[in-house]
Amino acid sequence: MINPVLVETVRGGVVDLRHRGAVAVADAEGRLVWAAGDIERPVYPRSAVKLFQSLPLVESGAADRFGLDGRQLALACSSHSAEDGHVETAGAMLEAAGLGEPDLGCGAHWPLFGQRQLIDFVRADKTPNQLHNNCSGKHAGFLCAACHQEIGVAGYVEAGHEIQRQAKAAQEDMTGFSLAGADPAIDGCSIPAYAFPLRVLAHGFARAATGHALGAERAKAARRLMDACIANPWFTAGTERFCTRVMEAGGGAVYAKTGADGFYVAALPDAGLGIALKCDDGSGPASEIMLASVLLRLLGHDDALRGRLEPLSRRTLRNWNGIEVAEIRPASA
Repeated sequence: MINPVLVETVRGGVVDLRHRGAVAVADAEGRLVWAAGDIERPVYPRSAVKLFQSLPLVESGAADRFGLDGRQLALACSSHSAEDGHVETAGAMLEAAGLGEPDLGCGAHWPLFGQRQLIDFVRADKTPNQLHNNCSGKHAGFLCAACHQEIGVAGYVEAGHEIQRQAKAAQEDMTGFSLAGADPAIDGCSIPAYAFPLRVLAHGFARAATGHALGAERAKAARRLMDACIANPWFTAGTERFCTRVMEAGGGAVYAKTGADGFYVAALPDAGLGIALKCDDGSGPASEIMLASVLLRLLGHDDALRGRLEPLSRRTLRNWNGIEVAEIRPASA
């Protein structure tokens, strides 16, 4: 199947770029509410499923034992920008479990914050460590879960480690999609990554929002994590990041999480719906506009929500002189 063009970049009145993609919207029983493109082909959600991967942190009792608050639970589900508050919060999670930055297995990379902040970071003669990795919150959560269960932390990023087996089982349970015999890829932060159809991911996030057909403890844990993210959007991403902006615009009605390479998931707790989408060419800006457009389609009947979401559904591009040169906008599909 050739996926439809969902977003286009217009320059000088001419459609210059066409971004194809697929979208699935499902309810908690797995019924499709709306779909476009190939939603059955397995694709890698990667960081978009951090909420599922963090379920053992809550279910094992580790979150309560180490006194993790909503900001720390949101960080466990985040792809943060490594702003000071993110780094300090990840460090505090590790300290609560008696661990430190060297125990992380995610690797180090430059922070994801803005150019001006990055320049200041370098001018201050700072170099990134593993706490600056955008996945350090999730990894701190893995380590807390392991310590609480008295599981050795060595090699915790490997597919055969008990913590990764628990994370895999949680992903299977939430989506209803069997990974038996599936060979994992390796994600950017070194943990196993599995491919899922968009349809089952949308269903999984609808279940996370509602608790439908989940055991009592899993339903409670999933909603606790989702509520933590909705209440602390900055800790799930960072300043001016799209996940932060769209959850702030949602005013409590929207959970959203980016993956990588044009992937997004979302949930609407009040409506009991889950969303999963993929931009074929991996464009981050195009995938953001896809998500905002789907949210408008589902929530646009609320005038206040529409007013906050509409600015996110288009993006003006300007050159270095500040002159408007192009627009990224939803296509007719």
